[in-house]
Amino acid sequence: MMFMSRHGGGRALRVFALASAIAVGAGAIALATRADAAIQAPAAFVSDRLSVEVVGGGPDVILIPGLASSREVWRAEAERLKATHRVHLVQLAGFAGEPWTHGDGAFVEPVVDELARYVREAGLERPAVIGHSMGGLVGVLLAQAEPELVGRVMSVDSLPFFSAMFGPQVTPENARPFAAQAAAGILGADEAGFRAQQAQTAVGMVRDPATRDAMVEWSMASDRQAMAAAIRDVMTTDARPGLAAMTTPAWAVYASDADGGAPAAGADALWGREYAALPGVKLVRVDGTRHFIMADQPARFAELVDQFLAD
Repeated sequence: MMFMSRHGGGRALRVFALASAIAVGAGAIALATRADAAIQAPAAFVSDRLSVEVVGGGPDVILIPGLASSREVWRAEAERLKATHRVHLVQLAGFAGEPWTHGDGAFVEPVVDELARYVREAGLERPAVIGHSMGGLVGVLLAQAEPELVGRVMSVDSLPFFSAMFGPQVTPENARPFAAQAAAGILGADEAGFRAQQAQTAVGMVRDPATRDAMVEWSMASDRQAMAAAIRDVMTTDARPGLAAMTTPAWAVYASDADGGAPAAGADALWGREYAALPGVKLVRVDGTRHFIMADQPARFAELVDQFLAD
């Protein structure tokens, strides 16, 4: 959910840019569904908050996309990992055509609860959890709430308090008015205006044209109420107070791009500050990429995932 001016001034006035950036969610490339390789999650698991597709065999890895994304954002990585791991591709309700039945109710906490239930009911043995953007926040919160269920967690270009990008003085309470404005902007835009907004934001978030197009289409297929509910939660959820007590091994991978993205020094300062309380966290900056690291630097990202899973 980062965007290219995230380290600059005028932070409060950029809330609609933040809304747009989060709205296109988290993900990478690969739109085609590999139905022949897919195995559905255990039939006993039924949820109106998420669904899960399972591919491969081996140690368990859960991949969580971000706001407005399809599970297809992880397809390329899942196809690569399935030879050695059992990969659980999460699809969040309300996004990319998935039904939404919760109006403007809470979004993030119920997803965390349902993921914990999935891990238990599917009998997973301390899976690795990898989440991008909002999905990274969900992964960190899951590790905080249910440490016995999570083997390790990787957040990908995701802060424990997203509104901290506006400055260290921002709190969940004073972010609430801006979160409400962001939600209203999502709900109030007509279809043409919303598409134009998403297309413009995508340019600042990823270099690959095909990924930009995919992000826009996933956003357009998402339920606006779900997106509004999610952005309110994301902008006001602060996982930092729980960092110091975390015992789950954690990586935070973040982006830097000297050509239109986040400057390296600013990214280092922001991630270093926001994850400072997390014991043993491994911070890894990936240069030459915008928010969608797996799309802009797929080979480097795959290398980091392998290191994370073997660590």
